[in-house]
Amino acid sequence: MKTVRSQSLGVGDRMRVFGIDFTSAPCRAKPIVRVSASLARGVLRACDLTEWPSFGEFEQALRAPGPWIAGLDFPFGQPRQFVENIGWPHAWADYVQYAHALGRAGFRRALDDYRARRSAGDKEHRRATDAKAGAISPQKIHFPPVGLMFFEGAPRLVSAWVTVPGVYPGDPGRIAVEAYPGYLARRLIGRTTYKHDDRSKQTSAQSAARTELLKRVRTDAALADYGLRVELSTALGRQLVDDPTGDRLDALLCAIQAGWSWMQRHDAFGAPRKADPLEGWIADPGLQGIN
Repeated sequence: MKTVRSQSLGVGDRMRVFGIDFTSAPCRAKPIVRVSASLARGVLRACDLTEWPSFGEFEQALRAPGPWIAGLDFPFGQPRQFVENIGWPHAWADYVQYAHALGRAGFRRALDDYRARRSAGDKEHRRATDAKAGAISPQKIHFPPVGLMFFEGAPRLVSAWVTVPGVYPGDPGRIAVEAYPGYLARRLIGRTTYKHDDRSKQTSAQSAARTELLKRVRTDAALADYGLRVELSTALGRQLVDDPTGDRLDALLCAIQAGWSWMQRHDAFGAPRKADPLEGWIADPGLQGIN
């Protein structure tokens, strides 16, 4: 298979890298956003911005011939504790497909029923990678609905037969890693708020924060841990900063995490040594030390 060659690309070869900010209900007002980039000799050059108002375009992109690597902003898995307690299949692809077969309403009902049977403080669990990253439980289906993002996103990874390192052995030329732009943003600007979906809550301070975040992304020292330098045109930078929802800028952060993961391809793509293949893991150098 020709796509296998992507695993052996040399240091000077160029790799296509995508960062994808996902939504569980894409539409024109809230599309799935992709930043396309190329990676060579430690330089990540972001070159294009694409927005998809439907799942159809996203599915086509997942099936596009490799080699490429994509960082996608949604939880690929559920906590082991939840999967075992609820009695779902004990293999990632199997429980992903099982959950999707429930239908959106059935999936919601399964999570609601699970929470109803649990005591306070033990209703929603986090994966090891969530706890390390400060992320919320992928069981949550409200504010934000990351559980629904899992429900819509993970089955499409299985259906497209992409490789999820350490989790699912698909086409080795099409690689998907879980990204979490919020974690990278906090590493650069702390907990400063830089976005909001609600137009009435979008502020000039958030715009200034996006400008500062992009400035730090372009500063070599800021991304020293990632081992790469980010380059993009002024026009593309303006497109990212001018989006008050932060989705476009988040897509760039996802591309950075994917680029770092590609540079770690000879070391399990940067997966933690004790990463749980049932849960999945978030690609970031700050999250490698999961116990």
